[in-house]
Amino acid sequence: MTYDQAVAYLFTLGRELASPQQARAAKFDLENIRAVSQRLGNPERAFRSVHIAGTNGKGSTAAMLASILRKAGLRAGLYTSPHLLRINERIRFDGVDIGDADFAETFDRIHAVIEELLATGALVAHPTFFECLTAMAFDFFARKEVDLAVIEVGMGGRLDSTNVIAPEVAIITQIDFDHENFLGHSIEEIAREKAGIIKPGAWVVSATGHPAAQEVIRQRAAEQNARLVEVDAVCVASNLRAEDGRYRFTAAMNLPRSATGTTGATEVRLPLAGRFQVRNALSAIVAAHLLAERGFPVDDAAISGGLAEVRWAGRLERLQERPAVYLDGTHNPAGSRELVAFWDEQFAGRRIHLVYGAMRDKAVDEVAGLLFPRAASVILTQSRQPRALSAEALAAMTRHLAGSIEVIPEPSAALERALESAAPEDVIFVTGSLYLVGDLRRYWDSRLGVEASGEVQQAGRG
Repeated sequence: MTYDQAVAYLFTLGRELASPQQARAAKFDLENIRAVSQRLGNPERAFRSVHIAGTNGKGSTAAMLASILRKAGLRAGLYTSPHLLRINERIRFDGVDIGDADFAETFDRIHAVIEELLATGALVAHPTFFECLTAMAFDFFARKEVDLAVIEVGMGGRLDSTNVIAPEVAIITQIDFDHENFLGHSIEEIAREKAGIIKPGAWVVSATGHPAAQEVIRQRAAEQNARLVEVDAVCVASNLRAEDGRYRFTAAMNLPRSATGTTGATEVRLPLAGRFQVRNALSAIVAAHLLAERGFPVDDAAISGGLAEVRWAGRLERLQERPAVYLDGTHNPAGSRELVAFWDEQFAGRRIHLVYGAMRDKAVDEVAGLLFPRAASVILTQSRQPRALSAEALAAMTRHLAGSIEVIPEPSAALERALESAAPEDVIFVTGSLYLVGDLRRYWDSRLGVEASGEVQQAGRG
């Protein structure tokens, strides 16, 4: 297939989470990915890896660690979800998205294997969108002979299709409520799903934060005879200072020094906004130290240099000033609390105009209850993604939470309305869904005359 044909085919598989009913009926396990990987020759065993699960922060932590590895001179792979503009973003090698030709070639290889397995009865149903992309990432990284691949879980962990790897280090970031239809309705249930990435004898970095989740992680690590390193116990950010919402600090470690050059202190300058990114950086730093212990050539210069160069679009990303316009993929209560903290820290006394859209399976009432009362105006819109909640339904659910609400279903028109309403000193935030952020990032680029190629549809977990 051509690249466009491959992408179109994949998107026909991307409807498994389109509604709560489908969510309840969907079957998630590791049978498909194991069958496909085995037929491919188990490419996930051809490279070493880091596995990252969590509710919030796993994508940023993955991007930070991959940047550190590149700075250390390693051939680094990065697999994340969802994407903002192009599906290629999900599979990266040495900081560059997989090219269209490589994408099509890799898809053809996976597609041929799937068709063969379906014909012989080794697969009873076609793998999902996410399972196909996971197999593609494994195959691509193996063929590129990466030194280390950073693999982000799509959802949960225990039954996620990425969970066939045997990582050098596993990282579990903050755990909170999200994807409850799949993962459970208590912190303990959700934590057990995330802790499913902990393998026998594993090395594990934990930054869960929540005491109940922390206890579940400890229990799982003990059961698996894993080495558990809790970020709060071994790494502290001191001399913390912020400039324009971006933090600088000293990361003080009390892990043993590594023969490769890591020491007890690293100077960090983060280009990503938000205080919560400090904790994500500490997780990446602890993981980097453990990788150094395991023989990877990661030193202090690679850690500080890699963190200084990390890029992660759509998370407190500022597009312009006067009025300031931010894109942020906050979509659950924990992320919303962090966003409110950012508002309080950076924009006290300034009017905030909110452009908001959400997916049907999210805790809209709780998120809106945190954000809407703080906004001078709220414009409700909806992503083009099939899981999106309609702007009219959003209004019916949340109108009582804001003093001023407008309903503008078309995202670009909603943003233009916010720009018309905002004074130069005001702030506009687009939030509620990474899919909405992707829609409006594409629109913003076109508005500025930036060429944007590729498909606009988005699908899959994350």
